[in-house]
Amino acid sequence: MNKKENILLDKSFVFAIRIVNLYKLLSTEKREFVLSKQLLRSGTAIGALVREAQNAESKADFIHKLAIAQKECDETSYWLELLKETEYISQNELDELNENAIELLKIIKSSILTVKQKLNR
Repeated sequence: MNKKENILLDKSFVFAIRIVNLYKLLSTEKREFVLSKQLLRSGTAIGALVREAQNAESKADFIHKLAIAQKECDETSYWLELLKETEYISQNELDELNENAIELLKIIKSSILTVKQKLNR
C-alpha cells in the first residue's frame, strides 16, 4: 500500500463516521428517515469500497471497485444537497461535508488514473 492509498483509507473512514453521526442527528432530532438512510448508505459505502479495493484480485478489479466508490461519492453529494434544499441541514453543514466528499472524489479519480497509466505501460 502506498501513502496515497493510506490517505484515501483514512479520509474515507473519517468521512463515514461523520455521515453516521449526521444520520443519527437527522433520524433522532429531525425525524427524517428516507433521505438520511440514502445518505448513510452511499456515504459509508465509499470507505467500504476503498477498503475492498485494497484486496482487489487484479488492477482491473481495483479500478472497478474505486469506480463504484467514485459513483457513491457523487451520490452522497446529491443527498447532501437535497438535505440542504429541504432544510434538514444548514449551508455550513453542506459546505463542510461536501468539501470532504469532493476531496475524496479527487483522490479516488487520481488513484484510478494512476493505476490506468501503469496498466497502459
